[in-house]
Amino acid sequence: MGKLYTKKLSKKDQLKNLEPKKETVAFLLNYSKALRVVDCQGIKFGAILN
Repeated sequence: MGKLYTKKLSKKDQLKNLEPKKETVAFLLNYSKALRVVDCQGIKFGAILN
């Protein structure tokens, strides 16, 4: 049988290395700054202001 080059990590090890990239955080912050929600007669409209 061929060698397996992947290693299964435990749940603890999988959760240990979860850190977002700086680019992802910057994108989400910029998106949230540009998002405007307008409530008009009970209907909510979302608009991206770029």
